[in-house]
Amino acid sequence: MATIGNNSINAKLVLLGDMGTGKSSLVLRFVKGQFLEFQESTIGAAFFSQTLAVSDATVKLEIWDTAGQERYHSLAPMYYRGAAAAIIVYDISRMESFERAKKWVQELQKQGNPSMVTALVGNKCDLEDKREEARTYAEENGLFFMETSAKTAINVNDIFYEIARRLPRAQPAQQPAGMVIADRPAEISRASTCCS
Repeated sequence: MATIGNNSINAKLVLLGDMGTGKSSLVLRFVKGQFLEFQESTIGAAFFSQTLAVSDATVKLEIWDTAGQERYHSLAPMYYRGAAAAIIVYDISRMESFERAKKWVQELQKQGNPSMVTALVGNKCDLEDKREEARTYAEENGLFFMETSAKTAINVNDIFYEIARRLPRAQPAQQPAGMVIADRPAEISRASTCCS
């Protein structure tokens, strides 16, 4: 969910995908500018936050990096529930991870926030040539697509900035029924003052 106040937006962003696709490496590269050759597997989920300045707003991304192991799959709805954005990551050198990414897309389409900004990311583009199949799949399913490399930093910042730019800018919250908010100072009634 994205909350807005004074041109600042707080948005929950979840990363989904198979184990070994580089979700944690993408987040670590984005948040800390680091890459670890041997990244330990995430257990459950890891949380990071990063604030970005984009055109008309400041966006604070609350990033949930989820575990890719199948045994943690049942926990995923807890992390993507209420998310304003999702990045579904696959390893371009392992097409079985792309097939699994398609299942994440289907799950989010059924159970996720219908206005969620969703990206399909082919990570590890430093290892292999581009795949048009993934780009076509993303277009057909209303996702935006990008290939990244956490190792070389190719497109890593771009994917997070693009998510931030695509977040909906909500209208100001409506006041609850029965409340009147005036733009002018309230007039003080003489009857309510004690010493006039």
